[in-house]
Amino acid sequence: MSFFRHLLNLHDGEEKKEKVIEDIISNISFRGANLWILACAILIASIGLNVNSTAVIIGAMLISPLMGPIVGAGFALATYDFDLLKKTGRSLLIATFVSLLVSFIYFYISPFKDAQSELLARTSPTIYDVLIAFFGGVVGAISLTRQEKGNPIPGVAIATALMPPLCTAGFGLATGNFSYFLGAFYLYSINCFFIGIATFFIIKYLKYRPKNTGNEKLNKRLHYVITSLVILIVTPSLYLAYTLFQEKRFHENVAHYITAEFENNGYTIIYKRIRYNASPKTIELAFLDKKFSEEEEKNLQNNLKNFNISNTELIIRQKESDISQEILSEINKNKASLSSKDVKIKQLTEELEKYKIEDTDFAKEVKILFPNIKDFSFGRLNSFASDSLSTTTLMLYTPIKEQVKGKEVDKEVDIVRLQQWLAQKFADKRIKIIKE
Repeated sequence: MSFFRHLLNLHDGEEKKEKVIEDIISNISFRGANLWILACAILIASIGLNVNSTAVIIGAMLISPLMGPIVGAGFALATYDFDLLKKTGRSLLIATFVSLLVSFIYFYISPFKDAQSELLARTSPTIYDVLIAFFGGVVGAISLTRQEKGNPIPGVAIATALMPPLCTAGFGLATGNFSYFLGAFYLYSINCFFIGIATFFIIKYLKYRPKNTGNEKLNKRLHYVITSLVILIVTPSLYLAYTLFQEKRFHENVAHYITAEFENNGYTIIYKRIRYNASPKTIELAFLDKKFSEEEEKNLQNNLKNFNISNTELIIRQKESDISQEILSEINKNKASLSSKDVKIKQLTEELEKYKIEDTDFAKEVKILFPNIKDFSFGRLNSFASDSLSTTTLMLYTPIKEQVKGKEVDKEVDIVRLQQWLAQKFADKRIKIIKE
């Protein structure tokens, strides 16, 4: 047991507590250089999201100073430092406001208003975002308390991804899309909460001395206040984690249900809309050709419970009057796409037929009629002459060798007769014959 305690001991290589506290406090304030760096980082991240450049976004996350006040808040909670907590809270509010303002201004004046994949990825937080934020915060807090800071810090800045959600929230405000704003700000809040809580646990584990105000009664009251504050923050976070887990599991179960009941049976889905936050939850589908009877719809609805999908209504749109313009547009688009694909496949098939030799007895006939041919290649090639393109039929042959007066020579092949026979057989007088 002592071996494992030694193995997992965080006190080995720990920086002096006074130095750690000094570093944390120095990174809390947002004024002067820190504020300029933050504004520039936000601008870079916004450009990266706008042009869908992952590299630019990563660069912005590396130079962002947003981690400072969040770690400071976790440290303040762990050491019952109410004054420091107020300072970090104020700094975090300033940083958040400046970030939203800069990203809002950029996206408002930017001519590109399309939501790219990098931006859309920050509008729907999942349980994985919670786990990343928490364990990223654990790594960040451990790194800050080491004598050798090492390489984890840049990785933590990238993994926890504080910048992109804030920029996405600014995009939502600039474009009037409040669902984007709420989703992205929701993700930003998750990251802040769980990074702070992770820092709280690490500082508690390392037994940093709580702040002593000199007044025992005040210390006790401060202890209760901050402990209550921690509980108030942790409790919603746990509920949030549970809610996100439930939503993720629901979408996974729905995906399995759709695959098993429809896709594996060869039904082409041309419209899909899943509403988790509705009451009841809904799965809305439309199909390219398949029409379901009332009995089939009833069975499909009952089969939802086999995939642990409860309180959910399956809606199959298949009547003209029941299909919205959005769905009809999707149907027409898919049908047009399928027709276009069919035409393209037909064209390619016809093109391939030009180069295909259907006569399976052709090689046998050549061997019988022209026994001096050892082996040959036969096919059609594209022939380029100046600026024109044509198809040429070509035969490459290797004659059989024989010994004449000690020398190896080619046996004679009747090229004229071969030319005539090939022209007759393939109705092509332009066949070229070349000896290899």
